[in-house]
Amino acid sequence: MRLIFRQTKFNRYSIVALLSAVVSRLDSVEIVIARRLEDIVSFPTDSFVAYSFMSFDLKQVREEVKLLKSKGYTLLAGGPHPTAQPEECLAMGFDHVFIGDGEENLIEFLKGERQPIFDGISMRVDLNDYPPFCVELSQFMPIEITRGCPFGCAYCQTSSIAGKIVRHRSVEQIVHYCQLGLKKHKYVARFITPNAFGYGSKDGVTPNVDAIESLLFNLRKIGMREIYFGTFPSDVRPESVNDEVLSVVKKYVNNRSIIVGAQSGSERVLKILRRGHSTEDVLKAVDTIKRHGFVPHVDFIFGFPFETEEDLHETLQFVEKLVEMGCKIHAHSFLPLPGTILERAGSARLPNWLKKRLSQLSAEGKLDGYWQKQEHMSVELHSQTR
Repeated sequence: MRLIFRQTKFNRYSIVALLSAVVSRLDSVEIVIARRLEDIVSFPTDSFVAYSFMSFDLKQVREEVKLLKSKGYTLLAGGPHPTAQPEECLAMGFDHVFIGDGEENLIEFLKGERQPIFDGISMRVDLNDYPPFCVELSQFMPIEITRGCPFGCAYCQTSSIAGKIVRHRSVEQIVHYCQLGLKKHKYVARFITPNAFGYGSKDGVTPNVDAIESLLFNLRKIGMREIYFGTFPSDVRPESVNDEVLSVVKKYVNNRSIIVGAQSGSERVLKILRRGHSTEDVLKAVDTIKRHGFVPHVDFIFGFPFETEEDLHETLQFVEKLVEMGCKIHAHSFLPLPGTILERAGSARLPNWLKKRLSQLSAEGKLDGYWQKQEHMSVELHSQTR
C-alpha cells in the first residue's frame, strides 16, 4: 500500500504530523512525499494521494485533482479548507475527506475503513498518542504542544478545526522526542500552539507557570542549544502575559522578542472579532514584556470590511502609540476564511491613506508582515469561495 502526500510550501507541518502518525502505527504503508505533480503521476494509480490544503491553495488543487482523477488515483483531502467545505471537496473530485483531527481517521482508512467524510471533530485525538515529528524519515517540524483554542475569534479557523477545548502534549513526551531529535543534530526547539503562555493550563489562557518551567528546564537539561518560545509559531495572547511567566521564560529562551496578538486598536472591532481582550490588556502586556527585556512584536489585522473610518483611525493611532513605546508591528490583511464567522464578510479594504502609512512604517523598519500580498489574496479568496 502506497500513500503519497502532496507537499507544498504551505502544508509541510500538516503532512509531517500525519505521516508521523502513520509511520508510528502501520509498518505496511509506503510513504512518499511528492513536491511536484510530476512526482505523483510517476507512481501506479493504485496509490492513495493525500492533500492537506488551505483555501488560498484552492485554484491549484482543483487543477491537480482534475488531472489525477482522470488517471484513476484515489484522492484524500484534509486540512483547513476541507474541514470547512467537505461537500465541496467531494464534488471537486476527492474520494474521501477528513475533517478536524486527521491522525486516527487516516490510520483507520489505511486499515480498510471507507467513508466519504471522516469525522475528526466529534472524535478528537490525544496529542500524546502520536509523535510530533517523524524521526524514522528524518521529517522534523516545530513541536505542536497545544491543540485547540477556547476563543473562536471571528476571523480564525483554529477553533473550528481543532476545537475549543485545549489539549496539551505532555512535557515527558516533548522531551523524549527532542532527545531523539538531538541524535539527528536537531538542536533548536520551536513550538506550535495558539497561545504559548497557555501551555499546560486548563483554560488555555491562565499561565501554568510550573508546566512552562518544567518544559523549558528539561529541554535545557537534555542539551537543547536553542529554545524559542512566545515567538512564531507560538504567539501569545495579551491577557496571558504576566511578570511570573516572563520571569521564568527569560531564563531559558533564545528569542529576544515576544509576539502578542492585538489585531485591532478599536474596542468596537475587538468585540465584533470576539477577541476577549481590550486595548488596555495589550498595553499592559506590552509594558510587562518590555520590563523583562523583550521586544514586543504586536500582531494587527487590517482591512476588515465592516470597519469604519473611525475604527481605522483608532487602530492606526494605537499602532503609532505602540511604536513609540518600542514595539514592532506585524501587519496582516483580513482574509475571509471558510468556516469562520466572517467568511462572507467580503474582502479586505484598506484605504490609500492607511496603506501609505503602513508602507512608511515598513520602510522605517518599524513594521513587517505580508499585508500587501494578503490584500490581493483576500480578493481572490473571496471570489473563489462566495
